[in-house]
Formats: sequence, C-alpha cells, structure tokens
Amino acid sequence: MDFLDIDGSYGEGGGQILRVATGLSAVTGKPIRVFNIRAGRSKAGMKPQHLKGIEAVARLCNARVSGLAEGSTKIEFTPGELSHEHLRIDIGTAGSIGLVFQSLMIPAVRTDIPLEFDVTGGTDVAWSPSITYFREVFCGFLKRMGIDAEASIQRYGFYPKGGGRVLLRIHPGSLRHLELTERERITRYDVLSVATENLRQAGVAERQSDAAIEILGRKSERELCEYVQSSSPGSSLHAHAHFGNTTLGASVLGERGKPAEKVGEECANMLQEQLDTGACLDRWMADQILPYIALSGKPCSVSVAELTNHARTSIWLIEQFLPVKFETSESGDHFIIRSEPASED
Repeated sequence: MDFLDIDGSYGEGGGQILRVATGLSAVTGKPIRVFNIRAGRSKAGMKPQHLKGIEAVARLCNARVSGLAEGSTKIEFTPGELSHEHLRIDIGTAGSIGLVFQSLMIPAVRTDIPLEFDVTGGTDVAWSPSITYFREVFCGFLKRMGIDAEASIQRYGFYPKGGGRVLLRIHPGSLRHLELTERERITRYDVLSVATENLRQAGVAERQSDAAIEILGRKSERELCEYVQSSSPGSSLHAHAHFGNTTLGASVLGERGKPAEKVGEECANMLQEQLDTGACLDRWMADQILPYIALSGKPCSVSVAELTNHARTSIWLIEQFLPVKFETSESGDHFIIRSEPASED
C-alpha cells in the first residue's frame, strides 16, 4: 500500500498537522504516514488530546491506525468508508474540544445525513480556539459556505480538570465557494463574558465585559455575562465584530492573579488589531477555513489579517491531498489568499 508521507515537523510543526492530515485522509481516502510528530516541541510526540482526536476521526471513517500511543512520533492511518455514527468522545483531560472538532469537521462536511458529536474535555483552554469562538465565528463561516453546524455548550470546562461537554450537530450540505476580500458595514459587536460560580461575588464576568466595551468605544448590541458550574475555576471573554458579510473575533482566558479588567482590555485590543487590518478573516480563522475552501472545488479569495505560520503550513499540507493551488499576496495591512482548482495528473 502506498502511503502519503507527511513530515510532522514541517512549518508550524505541532498538532495542527495531525488534525488536518487525518481529516483530509478520511475525506479523500488516501492513507498517510505522519512522522517527526511534534518534533520541535519541548516534549515531542503525541499527547492524550492528539490521540483522542485521531481515534475520533478513525471511528468516523473506520480507519486502521498504527503507532497510536502517547509520546509516539509516527503513525500510519488508513481510512475506510465514512460512517454515519453519532460519536461520543471523552478526551479525559482539559484537552481542547475545539481542536478535536477541527479534525472531525473536515470529513463530516462530506456526509449525506446529519451527524452528532458529543465531546467532553476543555471548552476554554490555552493555545486553542475557545468553543465560543468555534460556535460564533467558525460555524458562521461554514454556514456561509453551505454547511449548517450547531455547537451547544452543555457544560464549561477549564484547565486543569476540564469536564466541559459540547454537542455538535452537522447537517448535510454542499460546500459553496467563498469570496470575501472586502468588508461590508459593521452591524454589531458581541461581548460574551463567562466565569465560574466561585467568581460571582467578585463580579468577574461583569468587570471583564465592562473593560472590553469601554475600549471598543461603543455599547455592544449583544452583551452576556454568565456564571457557570465547572470542575475547575476559570473565566473567559469573547468579543466579536459582525459585518454584513463576515465576522471577526477574539478570545482571552482569565488567569490567577490577572485582574478581570486586564482580561477585558486584552480581548478588546486583540479584536481591534484584527479590525484595523481591514481584512475579512481574523488571524485565527485564516488557517481553519482553508481545508473547506479547497474541498469546495471552486475558485475562492479571502482577505486575512495575518498570514500565520499555521496558515502557511495548512496550505503546504492541503496541496498534497487535493487538486488545488493557493496563491498569497500582500495587500496594504492584510493579505489575500486565492485558491484555484488544479487538474490532477
């Protein structure tokens, strides 16, 4: 059997390569061999959250997998037929639920009946998109492309215990092309502030939200301060700017010793940085949307706030699986990514 060899140390060199590679393997049917997994990290090899993500995709496409062990730096993944199973996954740690969804969503958009994923783990954890960003921004872009995905937060999970739970329902559809290079007018800001119940007396959720709104310079038209039960204490703030044709977002986690006002300031400033570029996609969405642009099979153009190492790595990886060519160019304070279907040899 011929495997497509993927160097896991390329570019960004982290778990992103595993997530995108297994997702694309499942949807294309191409078996892969990924080596040098996370070779550039302080502790090379796979962590529990990577294992759970691969296991989930393997279940979705009935794959055969070898090398699936904590610390492993090489796997072989041979996909089978996509199934219609509703999956329940327990990451077992505060590993990011959103990152598990990143792998599953790629093949899921090609199924022809509704799917449901029920995942337990971390909803708001470091070095990953929050589940609120996933729901409010990422799922919004997929809907614009013709795929209806609904994420319902059943319970929040913060580091270190996790224990959050999210239901994701995906309805079948056909991917449309994405043409987003010029923003339409802004329609509203959202500021969504979450904190665990033990932080209610200190007013953490309100203080985070008020600080963000003050910097953004206008009252948000959708403001939510929510106190929740969770296995570990924590807080998070999410700010989104909605335009007629796009949404940009930013998220910041609370930390022990960091004032709630500082969380609000950081989140508002991060969002403002994205807005100042004039781009239609924020820096975090740039790499996440690329697999779906390629899978649409149609010419697409998007403006992105930053051409990150994650985005460059995604382009390199996607072009190995699919008949597509990407071109990138600088345009003022942002970048343009264009894709064109390429004829297969």
